[in-house]
Amino acid sequence: MSVGNLGPYEALGNAVVLQAVKDYREAVHKLARGKKNTNAESTKQECERFFQSPYFNVFTQLDGKALLSQLEKEVSA
Repeated sequence: MSVGNLGPYEALGNAVVLQAVKDYREAVHKLARGKKNTNAESTKQECERFFQSPYFNVFTQLDGKALLSQLEKEVSA
């Protein structure tokens, strides 16, 4: 993966956020199967807390609440 014009810390921050997005989507997909899955529920909640926390802005300048809102719309479609 090329980091292009990104500095190494910015690239790392982006990778952390992208992994959280991937984890959130995977957890929601598992929960949509209808079976009780405490690991998936825990992961989903952890990602939601991360997106809404001030800690999120350590990694990126994105709006975490807006990102979460977009993800919620995506998975409900």
